[in-house]
Amino acid sequence: MSAARRTPVVLLHALSLDASMWDAQRRALQAVGHPVIVPDQRGFGSVPLGDEPPSLDVVADDLARTLDELGAGPVLLAGSSMGAYTALVFLRRHPGRTAGLALLSARATADSPEVKAQRLRFAELVQSEEARPQLIAQTTPLLVGATTRQRRPDVVERLLADAAKADPAALAWAQRAIADRPDSTDTLRAADLPAVVIAGEEDELVGAEESRRTAALLRHGRLVTVPGAGHLQPLETPDRVTRELLGLLDEIGAPAC
Repeated sequence: MSAARRTPVVLLHALSLDASMWDAQRRALQAVGHPVIVPDQRGFGSVPLGDEPPSLDVVADDLARTLDELGAGPVLLAGSSMGAYTALVFLRRHPGRTAGLALLSARATADSPEVKAQRLRFAELVQSEEARPQLIAQTTPLLVGATTRQRRPDVVERLLADAAKADPAALAWAQRAIADRPDSTDTLRAADLPAVVIAGEEDELVGAEESRRTAALLRHGRLVTVPGAGHLQPLETPDRVTRELLGLLDEIGAPAC
């Protein structure tokens, strides 16, 4: 087994979910010898929210501390949606710790005023006991594509259950942190590492043109568009995502930590 086959992989989850969204990829990567680090973001899974003001800087620094505690060297950093935004902030705040980058369903730019306002409105409504059930019912199915909604109702049911059990304060905190994230265009232009941008062909939240622009910023990046998938490809098309991560690991060619 080559050294690249043992590169540690960090998998960062999407909003309203937790580390378990990456279970298929975790098992597959561990089966071929990679250390896999799948943290819950603060407020999700078993991790307390804490009292820090909403900021992805805080989340990125949480990850840096986790890697320090594990003694991990440069990693393949993969993030889905919120996790991808965290990855971009980590890349900026902690240079030299990322050997490869996989961004799933993310844009490089900051939110427009309209999108930011929508996030802040979500953060307000999700903390209302009256508004929350309808908000979750309306927004959560949009996280997957039409094919998944039609053919894999189990995935939609799982997402609805995860959103319903998530701490409303954590959902609001995360949306506010995402809304305030900076533009990452310059960070990606400066990134000298193997990278892949994975987009769902049926993604209703991040459009195809945005994914193309993000991939074009990366000097060693490529765009992969996954048919039959929406915003959450690790759950919708798990085998395809695993193949892309393994391909990226082969590109890294770095010694194990």
